[in-house]
Amino acid sequence: MLRSPKGLATALTWLLGAATAANLFSVGAGVYEQSWLQGFAGSTRFDDLEVGLSAALTMLAGVLQFLTFLPTVVVFIVWFHRVRSNGGVFRPDLFTLGRGWAIGAWFVPVGNLFLPHRIARQTWRASTQLGPDGADRTAPAGLLTSWWVLWVLAAITGRVFSKIYTAADTVDELLSAGQLGIAADLVTVIAGVLAILFVRRLTSMQNTMATEGPYARG
Repeated sequence: MLRSPKGLATALTWLLGAATAANLFSVGAGVYEQSWLQGFAGSTRFDDLEVGLSAALTMLAGVLQFLTFLPTVVVFIVWFHRVRSNGGVFRPDLFTLGRGWAIGAWFVPVGNLFLPHRIARQTWRASTQLGPDGADRTAPAGLLTSWWVLWVLAAITGRVFSKIYTAADTVDELLSAGQLGIAADLVTVIAGVLAILFVRRLTSMQNTMATEGPYARG
């Protein structure tokens, strides 16, 4: 049974926007931290530095990222399952994994780096109208691929940054870790923008399929 993803897509768009803004704020906090730490470059141990505005901004950025990340993930997975289920109604023959994998694939170690993308590509194709004569049409998926590549890159870079930042003992080590953190946040910001476009585009495609039928107008 078809269920409209429009309401979820609207909520998800706002949440992704908030999460992207939080990551952008984190970029600003990271840049400020870099400029502040430059004055202590050398052999100074991080524990010897005075806690000031830089630490407060970094902490605030972390809180904002955490508060926006969790609800965004939950709503995204619910939306993802919804569009996958609809895709199964449109073109059940295109899917190699059951619709439950639209949820489970995100929690499979290593598999979560490629299984959700496979489901997304199949859902994207299933949500593309056939030609007026019933011929299968190519569904350009550059937006989907770009979003996924950047999302995976941001996730991996973020994990590496977290380990390096936690292990940092000197100002120089903290500066190097901070630069990686800024890069990770910037990639996450771009991935967030692409995710919004992906969500809106796929939702629109499914709305077209539901209202106009499986065949494109001539």
